Amino acid sequence: MHKRPSLIDVYFDGCPGCAMDRRNAENKGIPYALFFHMWIINLVTCLPISSLFSFLYFMVRDLHIAKRVEDIGFYAGFVGGSYMLGRTLTSVVWGMLADHFGRKPVIVISTFSMLVFNTLFGLSGYYWMAIATPFLLGFLNGSLGIMKAYAVEICRPEHHALGISLVTTSWSMAIIIGPAIGGYLAQPTQNFPELFPANSLFGRFPYFLPCLCISVACFVILISCIWLPETLHMHKLDKEEDQTTRSLLAHVSDYEEPIKQYNIPATKKSLFTNWPLMSSIVLYCITCFDDAAYTELFSC
Repeated sequence: MHKRPSLIDVYFDGCPGCAMDRRNAENKGIPYALFFHMWIINLVTCLPISSLFSFLYFMVRDLHIAKRVEDIGFYAGFVGGSYMLGRTLTSVVWGMLADHFGRKPVIVISTFSMLVFNTLFGLSGYYWMAIATPFLLGFLNGSLGIMKAYAVEICRPEHHALGISLVTTSWSMAIIIGPAIGGYLAQPTQNFPELFPANSLFGRFPYFLPCLCISVACFVILISCIWLPETLHMHKLDKEEDQTTRSLLAHVSDYEEPIKQYNIPATKKSLFTNWPLMSSIVLYCITCFDDAAYTELFSC
């Protein structure tokens, strides 16, 4: 039987995406080092919001905003919701920026914003600041969705499911570790009076210590991003290179179908007409709604 020849792989020098594709083609094993780096980055960047829920109720209470105890949960809900509002407004934008400028810049910016605004949240002395800092933290954080794309691009197709599961696992670990850090290190002047006197900075801002510890972890992760490889393809074919590539494809292929498919320009289709994609998004939204609701309820 005559076997249809496959199109050859073309790699461009200086393109990080091509370099990653070549690495995946040459190494058939699981990229443990890249997976671990991706896993620890996602874990640390998810710690701030997960630790916030552990002391959010008590922080709002200490700000003396609510006149009644029954109203504390009402005001705390706005603080927790401000983070998700910021993420909702910019998640798609961060995805577009990652497709244009690369995954690594978005991850670096998200980690840096975590470092800054998580620290400022621990220094919140007013209710408006307790709302503004989580909002900006979510507004400038686009790493969670980008990490899922990154997990697929750093491995071979047979390891895609493993990569995506590691992203989810790191988020789940952050939900465990983050509240533990927040609950154990909050109000250090009361829990550890021999180490933190009442007239110190931690006495004035009793929830600054857990935020500071997580910000230090973000700083370490930010430094480690220096060795994080980029995976986005960054090469543009000019007309001469385009014609050369088409001639090469025509030379190695005995069929006209691949050439026709290659010559057909890609048309932009609306995502809203992609029903399999939209149904997956709707189901994912329902699942995330249940997850966020349980997280908020148990934190109170």
